[in-house]
Amino acid sequence: MNAATLDKVNEWLAGNYDDATKTAIKKLEAENPSELEESFYTSLEFGTGGLRGIMGVGTNRMNKYTVGMATQGFSNYLKKQVTGEISVAIAHDSRNNSRFFAETTAGVFAANGIKVFLFESLRPTPELSFAIRTLGCKAGVVCTASHNPKEYNGYKAYWDDGGQLVPPHDKNVITEVMAIKSVDDIKFTGGESNISLLGKDMDDAYIAMVKSLSVYPDVIAKEHDLKIVYTPIHGTGITLVPKVLEVFGFTNVNIVEEQATPDGNFPTVAYPNPEEKETMSIGLAKAKALDADILCGTDPDADRVGVGVKNHKGEWVLMNGNQTAVLAFAYMIEARKSKGIAQPNDMVISTIVTTEMINEVARQNDVACYNVLTGFKWIAEKIKELGTAKNYVIGGEESFGLMIGNQVRDKDAVSSVALMCEMAAYEKANDRTLFDKLIDLYIKYGFYYENLISLTKKGMNGKKEIDDMMTGYRENPPATINGSKVVTLLDYQLQVGKNLITGETYPITLPKSNVLQFITEDGSKISARPSGTEPKIKFYFSVHTILQSRDGFEEKFAELQAKIAGIIEDMNLK
Repeated sequence: MNAATLDKVNEWLAGNYDDATKTAIKKLEAENPSELEESFYTSLEFGTGGLRGIMGVGTNRMNKYTVGMATQGFSNYLKKQVTGEISVAIAHDSRNNSRFFAETTAGVFAANGIKVFLFESLRPTPELSFAIRTLGCKAGVVCTASHNPKEYNGYKAYWDDGGQLVPPHDKNVITEVMAIKSVDDIKFTGGESNISLLGKDMDDAYIAMVKSLSVYPDVIAKEHDLKIVYTPIHGTGITLVPKVLEVFGFTNVNIVEEQATPDGNFPTVAYPNPEEKETMSIGLAKAKALDADILCGTDPDADRVGVGVKNHKGEWVLMNGNQTAVLAFAYMIEARKSKGIAQPNDMVISTIVTTEMINEVARQNDVACYNVLTGFKWIAEKIKELGTAKNYVIGGEESFGLMIGNQVRDKDAVSSVALMCEMAAYEKANDRTLFDKLIDLYIKYGFYYENLISLTKKGMNGKKEIDDMMTGYRENPPATINGSKVVTLLDYQLQVGKNLITGETYPITLPKSNVLQFITEDGSKISARPSGTEPKIKFYFSVHTILQSRDGFEEKFAELQAKIAGIIEDMNLK
């Protein structure tokens, strides 16, 4: 252990930390010095979205003190920015210690003279965003690590629009957090009278808002017995999703009981992520046994949604996030048009690593589509930037997230489940499935297929390995990928696009982000993006072709899968 790390350990042992913390440090010192070094070798970074890390003692872990420092810094920034009364809303998910972290956060805000609205128990993240907007709060926090493994927890910070922090607030809050040099700078107690609890009244308002998003309630009335299987995967979705489906009018909702109870240990899964087949396997088995029409699953904080349907062969499959997004965007655009409620200034918002098919759906329907950086905070920021000039309808990205309507400014799996079930009912009323609809969309708009791989680089050298990979791609971009010439390089960090054939460069007007994209001559798009919350680098692959009829689906799908496999092999990413 180097001297700087040892100094931090000794500072915690000598400082104003509780006895349980000091005992845990001494135990690590005696039994697991390498874990002690991991816990203290750096400070858990308050990034542009907040905190996320493994729970435990130390400067590099989620605990009372790192959460307290984050909140003290956030409080200091709010008090510099806002005149008059400041209020914040706080929510948390089902993870171990989430309630404790939420109460710690509430206590620090309150001790700084800030009015706090704290949810009485676990709630979905999108309801926190809704509450900020409904109550006129200046900021908010939700304690969650989303879909990460059980060892993790996190702290997501929001601004007054209900979206996560964006410039300049994100960097300014980080500066204030970094200025907290001692645990003695944190006000943990003294403002308890500033805390009020939120419960049923806010739930009812949120549920009413979600109900207002329905495009065809008459179709649901006809197909009310649509057979739905739903799993909250031991998370917060159980608090609202069943009620929302009931209010929508669905009468045949079957809960996956093995995963219905909120539990931060996530006992039935290794990884509480509805993107994973293993995570959704119990739900898939139940859907198959019941011969259901649709399976929906939400992650622990109910902002991501996974959807299972029967494919054209009658086999149960999980749709990827791009497929779910395409279905949702197409439904909101086409259904609004057919019902006569579309507006001339309607717009939708996607992200730079999400399927290009969304742009094509919007283009063919004369709806404006904006593409922003990855993350729903950028979707929220684009809505704010455009103001009343555009009518926001739906936004989403490939990471199993959708944001429907403008009253929530983060991804919302609660309304997404309701919308996906309404879409399934709409198709069932015409003796079709959602998968039938997806194939029809491929025929109409082009057959786009995407895949994603993540390379994990753990430990103290992990970040450097990822940085070195990105530097290599920047300085020596591949000339060809899978036999197709690379014709365009988009560097969002340098904010420059380059035509590699002509040498012409042009500005990228989005904010800086460490993302590289390679566009090949055959139209393939490969994106490299280090994760902002995990020690991973993600590679996104998008390919497309023409599908002329349903009969050609199998052959074309195999071609697209083989093309992505070839790209992965050629880039040596296995």
